Amino acid sequence: MNYDYNSNVRPEEMKRITTPALAAEFIDEQIAALRAQIGDKKVLLALSGGVDSSVVAALLIKAVGKQLTCVHVNHGLLRKGEPEQVISVFRDQMKANLVYVDAVDRFLDKLAGVAEPEQKRHIIGAEFIRVFEEEARKLKDISFLAQGTIYPDILESKVGVKAHHNVGGLPEDLNFELVEPVRLLYKDEVRVVGKALGLPDSMVFRQPFPGPGLGVRCVGAITRERLEAVRESDAILRDEFYKHGLDEKVWQYFTVVPDFKTTGITDGKRTYAWPVVIRAINTVDAVTAEPYELNFAFVQKLVARITSEVPGVNRVLWDVTPKPSATIEWE
Repeated sequence: MNYDYNSNVRPEEMKRITTPALAAEFIDEQIAALRAQIGDKKVLLALSGGVDSSVVAALLIKAVGKQLTCVHVNHGLLRKGEPEQVISVFRDQMKANLVYVDAVDRFLDKLAGVAEPEQKRHIIGAEFIRVFEEEARKLKDISFLAQGTIYPDILESKVGVKAHHNVGGLPEDLNFELVEPVRLLYKDEVRVVGKALGLPDSMVFRQPFPGPGLGVRCVGAITRERLEAVRESDAILRDEFYKHGLDEKVWQYFTVVPDFKTTGITDGKRTYAWPVVIRAINTVDAVTAEPYELNFAFVQKLVARITSEVPGVNRVLWDVTPKPSATIEWE
């Protein structure tokens, strides 16, 4: 291939990576390019567990091994089992240098009482940068910062890579040189490369997930109890979609727990508990979206599981609003 992967423009003649053979060719070329760029120096990566940063981590592990340090920040807003999966795949299986930061209390304390969606997003983004900066300063002789920038990130920005992407906003005195090995790839190509690198399907084909995580699906001011209701109901939804083969048919599916309660009956007694909202949509470009038509018997199964297994919930709603007039996420 021999393309300039530091360019902001994808060459017209660059083949779309659609096969294991093309992925293997890309991987070999990137390993050589990364070794040439990094040499014997050290590189730092914020590893979220999403497909983009995971593929970059796997490429760097193959290229420079222990010269890479991955930092995984658990802000308490990840889906059920995700921090454990990151540790299992990268520390246990791939033997990466992985720094795990438990910042759950720190983030949730900062978010306490904050109901406005944009303010929540700002707090989560700013606090992530602070945590990452603190960890970066603890490490010695880091020369490079690796990021999971992909080509749509470049296309969607008028001035290059989005300022908010990954860990943009670090202080200038942390003068890292950027390493962005998948910056000319589209999301579908990143998945093909991830598969070729041996990453698990649950990571490679992970559905889109907002930067603030479950923080924007726990509508209004976040409480720990309601956040757990979002996490547990989301896990049930993902489990049932996988069991019924819907995970490959629906672009994005998740649950939302609004900040109000409704009356209900459990075991013959009156309850006053939260509703859970199911959202399942298909889209090509995320600019417009259509609700996916779920089988009603399947919805009833979801209702039975969620209302019986998730504490503090007594009702399930199904959001069938397209975009527009609704956005995909509730916040």
